[in-house]
Amino acid sequence: MLAIVETGGKQYQVTEGRYLDVELLDVNVDESLVFDKVVMIVAGDQTQVGQPYVEGAAVKAKILNHGKDAKVLVYKQRCKKGYRKKQGHRQNYSRVMVESIDYPGKLVAEAVETKVKKPVKTVEPKVETVEIQEETTTEE
Repeated sequence: MLAIVETGGKQYQVTEGRYLDVELLDVNVDESLVFDKVVMIVAGDQTQVGQPYVEGAAVKAKILNHGKDAKVLVYKQRCKKGYRKKQGHRQNYSRVMVESIDYPGKLVAEAVETKVKKPVKTVEPKVETVEIQEETTTEE
């Protein structure tokens, strides 16, 4: 199951049990938060697309830590003018662990998944027996 969540002006694809780095959030470490701007949910064959958001859907997550990305250098220069400018930037982020994805009809979808499991079809290998005939030669 996966969901597309909007936060910090960007959209992220999330799945349960995975972490993701988002724009810096004003939440302390080890606190939980809920993303309620869920744009789309895909659960097996079932897909729900919001207009603009899926009603009643939420993604529960926990803040693991806050940090800074690698430095990005911006260098500007005008040719033959003696103009040079070097600037660095490190973007702040929050690392979030996705704990669960909740949406309307989740219990029904899980019940249908467990109830309708396709039986595993076993295929036995086809074995052919080949008889070898010895050639008999007659000497004259």
